[in-house]
Amino acid sequence: MPQVLTVTAGRPGGYPTLRDALEVADDGSVITISAGTYNEALQLDGRRLTFAAAEPGSVTIDVVSADQPAVRARGADLTLRGLTLHAGDANAVEIAGGKLTIENCEVRARYGAGIAVSDRGTVQATELVVKGAEFGVLIEDSTGVIERCEISDVTADGVIARLGADPVIRDTTIAGCRYRGIYVYQASNPTIERCEISRTGDAGISVAHHSSPTIRESWIHDATGVGIFVGRGCGGLIEGNTLESTASPALQIDEGAHPTVVAARADRPRVSAGHQPIDRAIQKDPDRVEKLLADLDGMIGLAGVKNEVRTLIDEIQVNEWRRAAGLSVGAVSHHLIFTGAPGTGKTTVARIYGELLKALGVLPNGDFREVSRRDLVGQYIGHTAEKTTEVFTSAIGGVLFIDEAYTLTRSTGGSDFGREAVDTLVKLMEDHRDEIAVIVAGYTKDMADFLDANAGLASRFAKTMEFENYEPEQLVLIVHRIAENDDYMLAPGLSDGLLEWFHQVERDQNFGNAREARRLLEGMRKMQSTRLRGLGRVPSRDDLRTLVLDDLIAATR
Repeated sequence: MPQVLTVTAGRPGGYPTLRDALEVADDGSVITISAGTYNEALQLDGRRLTFAAAEPGSVTIDVVSADQPAVRARGADLTLRGLTLHAGDANAVEIAGGKLTIENCEVRARYGAGIAVSDRGTVQATELVVKGAEFGVLIEDSTGVIERCEISDVTADGVIARLGADPVIRDTTIAGCRYRGIYVYQASNPTIERCEISRTGDAGISVAHHSSPTIRESWIHDATGVGIFVGRGCGGLIEGNTLESTASPALQIDEGAHPTVVAARADRPRVSAGHQPIDRAIQKDPDRVEKLLADLDGMIGLAGVKNEVRTLIDEIQVNEWRRAAGLSVGAVSHHLIFTGAPGTGKTTVARIYGELLKALGVLPNGDFREVSRRDLVGQYIGHTAEKTTEVFTSAIGGVLFIDEAYTLTRSTGGSDFGREAVDTLVKLMEDHRDEIAVIVAGYTKDMADFLDANAGLASRFAKTMEFENYEPEQLVLIVHRIAENDDYMLAPGLSDGLLEWFHQVERDQNFGNAREARRLLEGMRKMQSTRLRGLGRVPSRDDLRTLVLDDLIAATR
């Protein structure tokens, strides 16, 4: 029996980190990982190990901020199962020699490949999803099988086979590549069968440099370039493929190329290929839904927002029942608009909403990413679309929260590319409607101007939620709650003083609501420190915990 180690993300009952488990793992060990996000890059040279999510799709290894792969190994025998792997400016998974078995995983990379295999390595990829990388899968001087996988929305080529590589690529979907779907070159001989390749920026499949692939029974359509290109000196077998809606000629064979070509039968059905997504039913958590709704109800104020969120959750549940009963279900957008002043709970509600979508099985991870104009807008033509796409892609599966979104449509003088970011977002939100929740937030009037900036923008959002300013009584409750969480208590009479203060304070558009309450509490704590230092004795425990009316008066003087 292999040694089984459990990583529990800081909770009792297992190792707190992946590195802790690796230090004691014997070769052949299975490391089971509990749900959570782990910001740990794994270097696994010469190891023979299995890493498996306790629940498929619940574990993310995220090293986007580091300039290195999420998993890197040389001469290893690795199995990765049920994981989500995010890298930044590096390959997400990089294997030199040895063997990689990767099953039911999702990988992303900002630059570099989702999976890179070299130095006579072997890859066995099944039910793999690669989204948002520079290259999907790169195989050089190596072999293996890529089966029932999905590669989409990459900025260059979907699959590259080079330096004599001879993998089998079978029953796989490749879509939305900005360059070629599959690029075969440098004397490589892959077998490509029953694949669907579509929406490529160049050829569906391009063959060059004395390569001889077998391309069989695949469906290549909606390509900007030709369906299949075969360059001089190349051979191989092209048999039974369907090429539709491509540049002309659909099959381009250069002079000096010598492949064997067998046409598809007219009655042959189109291929149905690709990754079968994780059964979301096993990821639903009704108890978690009820707890999150209770957390929402426990927030102070926001009665209208709470009702709106519950309505959305009810609609999702009813649609699931209709689907199970075989009834039609209309398309539902999860994108929202939050309007209102600062400090009214917009970010907190957005986080809870993402967790609710995860618990309902609508989104795979519910991760929350907050961005602003500077994260989306570039400095030169084309840079903004690239930056916006990268940010959007990294947030797929969770919530992308854009605060002060109206700044994207405000000119800052000179060349301004904010509107390019909006145009890019509009297209991405439609293409990935079921894979992400985009929430834009800002002042009510400014958000109305923002929505007018693009004709298709408003239609992308399911609902607008108005976050009203807190009443003075609610702000007093917020102070109480923050103080209690920080192990402070309010002396008699202080609540009345707070109420009087919040009634008289000016409420212009710069008023911070809950932020104002926290700022005031911080000021009171500082005044308490000055008061206690002047006692001439060591304060008691009650002295240290208690804020009094004099602290408020001093803080607001």
